Amino acid sequence: MNSTETIDERDSLSNGIPLSITEDTKISDMVDLLHIDVEPDTITVVSHGTEDSPCSRNVLRKQRNWEKTLAAKKNKRKEEKLRRKLNRAEQPGLHGDASQLSKRVVKAITKERLTEARVAGPKLCVDLSMTDCMSHKEISRLACQIRRLYGSNRKAARPFHLLLTDMREGSLLYRECVRMNDGFLSYVMDITDENCLDLFPGDSVIYLTPDAEQALETVDAEKVYILGGLVDESIQKKLSYLKARERNVSTARLPIDEYMVKKNNPKNFHSKILAINQVFDILLAFCETGSWTQAMQAGVPPGKGYMVVLDSALETQR
Repeated sequence: MNSTETIDERDSLSNGIPLSITEDTKISDMVDLLHIDVEPDTITVVSHGTEDSPCSRNVLRKQRNWEKTLAAKKNKRKEEKLRRKLNRAEQPGLHGDASQLSKRVVKAITKERLTEARVAGPKLCVDLSMTDCMSHKEISRLACQIRRLYGSNRKAARPFHLLLTDMREGSLLYRECVRMNDGFLSYVMDITDENCLDLFPGDSVIYLTPDAEQALETVDAEKVYILGGLVDESIQKKLSYLKARERNVSTARLPIDEYMVKKNNPKNFHSKILAINQVFDILLAFCETGSWTQAMQAGVPPGKGYMVVLDSALETQR
């Protein structure tokens, strides 16, 4: 035996066990110690006494249904929150305080009111069948008046159901409305190429024209009011009046003579011809106040040469 043999080697030889076998045994024991049995985790869903395998269709279906329910509850909470804001805005004292509402909420309130008006609001049509009698400049002015008319309706607490009739897509007026009015195609109103007198029964229509003999006394929600789409520069007298009489449609004028008088001015100018947006503003003011005096005072421009007669003076005249 060599002196270089280690103690372990001597022990191994003294026991009659070969060195290679001893080393293999040690390595095997170390591997056994390091060996860890890993069993895959399983998800078992017990439903009515049955077991589903991991990620089964039933588990996925239940998970999808749960996610849908969660999303529906989230949307419902958003809708309830918006509805409460709308209700608060409609309460007295909060209607005019738009500064406390976000732009998104104000836009939602406006859209909801205009949508409701299309169902239950009084109807007002703008008859655009007479654009052939107008110049390019006059049509551009008419497009501007339509924008102002719609803007007044958006701000109204009780808006009208607006209709633009005889509006042909591709016509000069249509192109001018799209060019001059931002979001014209998204206006909450009805636009049709049909004639206004063909859309409604004749006995439900009242054509508003300054040439009518009968003065308008009130605004009836069951009636359809029509404004002729002509601008001030169109010096064609009784055009809308004659059109209405040809179809046996009732006509009416704003009660300017009944609630206003001529006032002195250097040019001695007096005119009862108003733009369609000015007529509409007067109708809105009357619906909100119930007073023609207040409506005329707010809607008739001073440049027309008329001033409102006080209620006391009216009573004296009567």
